[in-house]
Amino acid sequence: MPDHLIENSSKQNSSNKVGVLITNLGSPDAPTKSALRKYLGQFLSDKFVIQPPPSRFIWLCILHLVILNIRPAKSAKKYQKVWGNPQEKAPLISLCQDLLEQLKKQSLSVDNNFEFALGMRYGNPCISSALEELRGKDCDEIIILPLYPQYSKTTTASTFYEISEIMKKWQGVPEILLINDYHDNTFYINTLAASITEFQTVNGVPDKLLISYHSIPQRYVNNGDCYYEHCQTTTQLLVEKLQLNDDDYEICFQSIFGREKWIGPNISDILANLGSNSASHVQVVCPGFPVDCLETLEEIDMENREIYLENGGSKFHYIPALNKQKLHTDFLLKLIQEQLS
Repeated sequence: MPDHLIENSSKQNSSNKVGVLITNLGSPDAPTKSALRKYLGQFLSDKFVIQPPPSRFIWLCILHLVILNIRPAKSAKKYQKVWGNPQEKAPLISLCQDLLEQLKKQSLSVDNNFEFALGMRYGNPCISSALEELRGKDCDEIIILPLYPQYSKTTTASTFYEISEIMKKWQGVPEILLINDYHDNTFYINTLAASITEFQTVNGVPDKLLISYHSIPQRYVNNGDCYYEHCQTTTQLLVEKLQLNDDDYEICFQSIFGREKWIGPNISDILANLGSNSASHVQVVCPGFPVDCLETLEEIDMENREIYLENGGSKFHYIPALNKQKLHTDFLLKLIQEQLS
């Protein structure tokens, strides 16, 4: 970890001003081919996301000569399905901003003097502008809270690296507290379980609960990324809290693309099989996505719903992300306060 990004475990003075950077992956500025080309160019050129082989030079050639001439148009169509008014912000951005506002309101009842800002790893609002906002408010400490419950080099490490690069240019850096992950945090597990139980109280208990996470290349796991292990741990703790039997649930992964082997099993394959075997009611929850986004709203609730129904399934529910639910903001505030104790 860079010297200027050192976790501080000292007791927080109640008179100090504490900045909290809420960060997530990001979204394009508009559901258009040009906006997606810019966004995907930034995302897919991240050396933490695309790890060699191939060499970086070869990958950038493939990216700019092939992928960015094909994929933006396809991705734009997916975003258009969930975007609503093109003049508005992407669902992920709007929902993160709603979450931020709820955190601000609830934090007023806490003694600590919190200042919140939202920054995305790719796209807008960017991490740099969010950090400058907190810097301008003379925060004595800044807590970095990536909305990635399970740690991965592709997400969390990339975010910390970006923050380090930005702060290297600062004259005088406040104390920085990094929240690496919270995949096994008891309050996180309880929050997930409560949300699922509340949903099932209204919509019934399914024949099968699919617990889906974003996939990453198997090679990354083989090279030491702890993400897969974190997903397994979250799942085990969650099903224990829900008191599920082995036949009641299945862990799976989504957003798999390309020819390389990714961690699985693939949720699309599982849903096709469940549909053809007449599983009458399936629900999907995505613990790795605290806020709804393209991967949940379009990929799960549209594409994979269709796969299940086309293969003979009859009842499909996507359990929404925690978003700005009070039980979620209660947990996040508790997580933030834990960093200061």
